[in-house]
Amino acid sequence: MKRLTALLLGLVLVSSMVLAQQEAQDPRMRQAVQATGEGTPEPMLISAQTQTRLRAQSPEDLQQRIQQRQQVMAQEMQGMGMAEQKVYQNQNRVRLAVHSLLDMEDLVGGIGPQVREIARNFNNSVQATIRAEQRIERRSAMARFFAGGDEEAASEIEGRVNQNQERIQQLKQLREECDCGAEVKELMRAQVQNMEQEQTRLVGLAQREKGSKGLFGWLWK
Repeated sequence: MKRLTALLLGLVLVSSMVLAQQEAQDPRMRQAVQATGEGTPEPMLISAQTQTRLRAQSPEDLQQRIQQRQQVMAQEMQGMGMAEQKVYQNQNRVRLAVHSLLDMEDLVGGIGPQVREIARNFNNSVQATIRAEQRIERRSAMARFFAGGDEEAASEIEGRVNQNQERIQQLKQLREECDCGAEVKELMRAQVQNMEQEQTRLVGLAQREKGSKGLFGWLWK
């Protein structure tokens, strides 16, 4: 019994050291959700320069902008590590949708300002989910074995998804009210669908992360 107790204490000590080492290597592990993003490699969606950018003036112009943005995002990923590439490969659908909704403001008539506001709120959300997903991807195998998944990051993702689902419903309603052509409506529908699909993926990611308990995960829950 004494040997078993000593073994258990030793394992607990090792798991604590593993978590402490990971936090030391990545100081953002516990603060990334609240972080401003300063010093992080991820590209920003909306900056001071892009807030006043010229918007698309026709459906053809919008389609061309979408294609150009896809190329830019592909180039951004080339300079990233494997973990970051995996995160952005998935979340770029929402990033592209945000840019597209901002670009189509002049094409959707009176609902333009509302679409723009929802897109900017989505921008803040996607930055947070990117940071949370990066934390999950960076979690070491040893930390995962002993302590399980990053429940804090998973909860952050779930909270953002709940907010985003409300925004998606608002966008769907605005699309129905849009006094615009069929081509613009279809472009808007496609971007909203991309947003919706990404939220479904994020829900699954958060659930799997919470389901990863680890050997001594109950100590940190």
